[in-house]
Amino acid sequence: MQIRQSAAADAPAIHAVHTAAFRARNPGVTGEMPEAKLVTELTADGDLLPALSFVALLDGEVIGHSCCSPSRLGEDPESAIGFGPLGVLPDQQRSGAGSALVHATIGAANALGYSLIVLLGDPGYYSRFGFVLAEKLGITPPVAEWAPHFQALPLAAYNPENRGAFRYAAAFDRL
Repeated sequence: MQIRQSAAADAPAIHAVHTAAFRARNPGVTGEMPEAKLVTELTADGDLLPALSFVALLDGEVIGHSCCSPSRLGEDPESAIGFGPLGVLPDQQRSGAGSALVHATIGAANALGYSLIVLLGDPGYYSRFGFVLAEKLGITPPVAEWAPHFQALPLAAYNPENRGAFRYAAAFDRL
């Protein structure tokens, strides 16, 4: 398996990955999967951060994708980023591709000087990478009901004063 930054030519494969990954988790959902649509809209809005958009390849084929977008934490529009979606083809899940994508994102975000990665996801999965419930860091989700799944990972540039209400990029509001 190889991890690399995504390229514009990967867009159809990335859409297919998120469609398959999230349809497998939500078989009753019809139409375009929100996570696949989100990646398309983040890209169209210019809010998909190219340096933090990664694909996992197996034998040259895209089997997974992760991405980040700019966000606002309190009055600070630069220190935190929103992570997600993360998707891996159903037949490749539990292969290590998702973990490799998360590790690539954490390393790159740290190297780029971000202070926090924030996400909405399964604490049982993301805690293994060091994510904690965001409320422990004084970060509140855009939707109060998200709190049990709303997590953050402090990076090297983290300052405990980085706290407050979190806002994802505009495409998240359109879901």
